[in-house]
Amino acid sequence: MITRRKFALAAVSPALSLKAQEPPPYQGSLAKFENQVDAQEFDSLAWTRKRYEEMPRRLRFQAKDRKAAEAWQKKLRAKLTELMGGFPPRVSLNAKILETRDFPGYKRDTVIFESRPGLGVFGYLLIPKSKPGPHPIVVSVPGHGRGVDDIAGIDDKGRDRTEKVTYQYDYAIQLVEHGMASLAIEPLGFGCRRDPESRKKGLSTSSCQPSAGAALLFGETMIGWRVWDVMRALDYAATRRELDINRAGCMGISGGGMVTAFASALEPRIRAAFVSGYMNTFRDSILSLSHCIDNYIPGVLQWCEEPDVVGLIAPRPLWCESGEKDPIFPLPAFEGSFAAVKHVYEVFGVPDLCGREIHSGPHVFSGKQGLPFLARHLNA
Repeated sequence: MITRRKFALAAVSPALSLKAQEPPPYQGSLAKFENQVDAQEFDSLAWTRKRYEEMPRRLRFQAKDRKAAEAWQKKLRAKLTELMGGFPPRVSLNAKILETRDFPGYKRDTVIFESRPGLGVFGYLLIPKSKPGPHPIVVSVPGHGRGVDDIAGIDDKGRDRTEKVTYQYDYAIQLVEHGMASLAIEPLGFGCRRDPESRKKGLSTSSCQPSAGAALLFGETMIGWRVWDVMRALDYAATRRELDINRAGCMGISGGGMVTAFASALEPRIRAAFVSGYMNTFRDSILSLSHCIDNYIPGVLQWCEEPDVVGLIAPRPLWCESGEKDPIFPLPAFEGSFAAVKHVYEVFGVPDLCGREIHSGPHVFSGKQGLPFLARHLNA
C-alpha cells in the first residue's frame, strides 16, 4: 500500500536528486584553474595594497621639534594645495539674505553667495539668542545624504522638525544650543547644488559623479572645490557684524568631515575643528573600500597619508570621533591614525588640544564630547 508520505517522497525525490546533481554557481574564468595559479596575482585589492607599501610618502611627518614641524607644515600645505588643483582668485561674494526666520533659541537666515564667478553657494546662518554677539562662528558641512537641510532641522518635506534624527542629528542646531553661531553650507553636488538628472532621482541622490569626475578632468578635485567654498564661507562670515571671525571653527561628518579636515589643514582662520566619521587612513578606507569619487586626490600617497593631512591642523584645537561599528571608516585604522596625529600635537607641545571620542554606534554623528570641546575653545 502506498501511503501519502511515500507518495510525497516519490514526487520530490527526482527533484531532490536533480538539485544534488546541479553544478556549483559559476565563479569565473579562473575557478577551474585554482590549483594552477596564485590567486593573489589576480586580486585587485591585494595588488593595490602592495603598491601602497611602495608609495614613498615623501612628506610624511618626521619632525622632532616644533621648528621642524612648522617647516614640514609649510611644505605639505603647499604640496596639498597643488595636488588638489589650487585655488582661484577671490571675486565679489554678491551675497544675499533670502529669508530670515525666528525660532525659540535662534534666528535663521537663508543666505547665498558666490564662491567663484557664476557658482552659487547656499546655506543657513543660525545665530543664537542666548547671549549678545558677536558670536563664535562654525562653518558646518553635512555628509552624504539630503544635504544642508538635514543638519538644520528641515525634513524631507521641507518642514521644520522638532526631533533630531540619525545620522547627522541636526548638528547645526546643536551648535547654537552650545552658544555658537553656525553657517551651514550646502556642499557642491548635494541638495540644491546638483544637476537636473540627479534631482529627478530623489533628495538623497548626489551629483558627485559626474561633477567630481569633471574636476579630475580639469586637473582639479572636488575636495579642492569644497574647501574653497568653506574659505569663502569664512569671507562671508567676516562681513556679518553678529559674528566674530577671530573665533571661527569648522565641523562635519563623513564627507563633511573630509571637507573639515582639509579646510582646517589649509585655512589658518579656522581656530578649532571637529572631524566626525572620517578620521582614518587612506589605506584602510578609500583605498580598500568602496567610497564616493569625491574623496580622491591624484598622487596624494606619493607625499602623505591622511594623518599627515590632519596633522596640519596642529597646534589648533582638534576633536575627532568615530563609531565602533562604522563599516566604511574602520575603527582600528581610526585609532592608529589618531595616535599619529596626537604625536604631531605632542611635538608641538600641546597634546591636550587633540582629543577623541569612540562612540558605540555605526557611521553616525555623536557630538557628546566634540561639541562641548568646540564650545570650550571658541566661546572663550
